[in-house]
Amino acid sequence: MGYIDSDLDIYNAAAFIHDGRIVDTYRKMYLPNYGVFDEDRYFAAGSECPVYTLNGTPVGVNICEDIWYATGPAVVQRAAGAEIIVNINGSPFHAGKRAFREKMLATRAADNGLFVAYVNLVGGQDELVFDGGSLIFAPDGSIIAEAVQFKERLLVADLDVEAVFRSRLRDPRTRKERGADLAHIGTPVKVAVSDYADREDTPALPTANKCLPADRKTYDDVAEVYAALATGTRDYVRKCGFSKVLIALSGGIDSTLVAAIATDALGNENVVGIAMPSRYSSEGSVLDAIALCNNLGVELWTMPIEDAFSAYLDTLAPKFAGTETGVAEENMQSRIRGNLIMAVSNKFNWLVLTTGNKSEMATGYATIYGDMAGGYAVIKDVPKQLVYDLCRYRNTVGNTAIIPQSVIDKPPSAELRPDQKDEDSLPPYSVLDPILKAYVEDDYAFDDIVAMGYDADIVKQIVTLVDRNEYKRRQAPPGIKITPRNFGRDRRMPIANRYRPF
Repeated sequence: MGYIDSDLDIYNAAAFIHDGRIVDTYRKMYLPNYGVFDEDRYFAAGSECPVYTLNGTPVGVNICEDIWYATGPAVVQRAAGAEIIVNINGSPFHAGKRAFREKMLATRAADNGLFVAYVNLVGGQDELVFDGGSLIFAPDGSIIAEAVQFKERLLVADLDVEAVFRSRLRDPRTRKERGADLAHIGTPVKVAVSDYADREDTPALPTANKCLPADRKTYDDVAEVYAALATGTRDYVRKCGFSKVLIALSGGIDSTLVAAIATDALGNENVVGIAMPSRYSSEGSVLDAIALCNNLGVELWTMPIEDAFSAYLDTLAPKFAGTETGVAEENMQSRIRGNLIMAVSNKFNWLVLTTGNKSEMATGYATIYGDMAGGYAVIKDVPKQLVYDLCRYRNTVGNTAIIPQSVIDKPPSAELRPDQKDEDSLPPYSVLDPILKAYVEDDYAFDDIVAMGYDADIVKQIVTLVDRNEYKRRQAPPGIKITPRNFGRDRRMPIANRYRPF
């Protein structure tokens, strides 16, 4: 099990526990210091590569990042006789990581000619979701056993460890490696835990390399993201001590998706929707919010904001006299809604889930102290096009579609002025999202993105919006990471600077 060990310094460590006592401690050697990881800032690195002889079987233990390096501690542990590597992890999820992880682990198992048991954390904490999906690999790199993602499981497999020893007798490479100088990697340490090879109370499985239970559930890419969002939402709400959540429902695609995720994560009895129509809210959007709540079995409160909006306009009229109506008046509606939903949250101690997506967060197409007001941003790292994919996916789950088709079909709009559409202010999301990915996640420069075939003026507009709106993102609530690079812990940028790319 993992813990923090201390000596003259502190270490990210694994305790090997047997028969009620700590036999030994392994200290993590490779400390990541990129993306969401800050381990090099907090911990000292270990230098020993222990191999534990348990029931006659040599077992190497290491932690997370250690297994990602081809010349890491597993090489030293194999040279010291390890036939199984147990690698314990708190490996955070992002879309596409599972396939990359499996390929890497298969390579480590095959290169070292041993079994690899990859054990991963399950659950959410703040922005991160840990997807579980623990795995056992055979010495040829094939998967022997696999646990379902996003659920805690006990994974049991019967391994033919003697086959590893027999294979090494026929492979001269291991003999040469035993005599090689591996001190630059780490120091091998052998620890005898228990030498007996068999126990009468250990049940024998009928076939070697058999897995119990075989409950693998394979998610496709979109379903995997949906499961991650539900897991992160459930754990954040519960671990922070809340019983219910509030969602401002506009009838739009973003708030609809957040309501569906929250209901799946927490149960419909723990979700309350609040519709706050203004003079610019379309009848269709109001009806869509009602239909959604009926389909989800979620309580819907309706609180029109027309009187409050008129009062705000009247109050500011003397100071706004002689100016044109514009963004300030539009955002006033969003801030009234933010005020109301936070008042309800304050009154009943229910957590507000915000509804902004990554495309909006990137470009600043959100109102600070308005629709950004809340405690947790469920789809903060979800690009707009993926929002639609997730809604379509959710309608394939179960016997009936819960998201009204009209929500998916209508053009996205903030509905803060007559006939407003998102494309009045932003490029189409089919253009915007790929450019954002190139700039934010892949670190392409302006010229590189233009060379990909995008219009230079549009690229300039988007890059400028991303750079200009860092101050908004810094004030947004935490949200679930589902892309390889999210705003915040992955991409840390200064707010105050005089750099202008154009």
